[in-house]
Amino acid sequence: MVHSGASVEVLVVDDQVLIRAGLVALLRAAPGIRVVGEAAEGREAVAVAAATRPQVVLMDLRMPGVGGVEATREIIAAGGDDPPRVLVLTTFDTDEYVYEALRAGASGFLLKDTPPERLLAAVTTVARGEMLFTPRVAHRLVEAFAGSAASRPRALPELDVLTGREREVLRLVGTGLTNSEITERLVIAEATVKTHLNRIMAKLDLTSRAQAVVLAYESGLVRPGQGDPAGRVEAGDRGR
Repeated sequence: MVHSGASVEVLVVDDQVLIRAGLVALLRAAPGIRVVGEAAEGREAVAVAAATRPQVVLMDLRMPGVGGVEATREIIAAGGDDPPRVLVLTTFDTDEYVYEALRAGASGFLLKDTPPERLLAAVTTVARGEMLFTPRVAHRLVEAFAGSAASRPRALPELDVLTGREREVLRLVGTGLTNSEITERLVIAEATVKTHLNRIMAKLDLTSRAQAVVLAYESGLVRPGQGDPAGRVEAGDRGR
């Protein structure tokens, strides 16, 4: 997490030298951001993250050797109670690699043609622990790939550790509802929704809301086609 008045410390990971250099130059020129390291592939990224403990990792997905998904998984696992926030850089926002990165605990994703000002804003957003994209973006992506992911072995946490209300909140998160919409649906205070979410994340050892959406699908709590019944798309959803 970033603290008020402190610079956001960032690790940049990309195998293409020119892209990595451009990102580093952009970040170094921005007030409130400090680049603490660079890496050209996943294994190097894991080592540099362990040595520098950045708050945010800008992670390319497709790299030779250890790719961005595995590097994301290892960096977050090694981060303890306060792991770095991984912000994925991708060419296609419906790429299964993006889904796998969210599954591994990434906090969000950006297209590589994202304008510089949006990238800088995204870095500070995820450093605060906030979602980079709206719940419906996560929902659409997860629904696109959850079926194929369900066939791959994965140890899922037992949902029995959740109370009935917590299971219901997790189910609604999985269908793509925002906190305010969950508040309206369950007729409870928004602060109560946030409390339930924090407890869910702690009990199930989740690091991001996107991971909660993935788990809701892969556990069977939500099934494909059970998303937001109104099928609405919020402004700003596309291209994020």
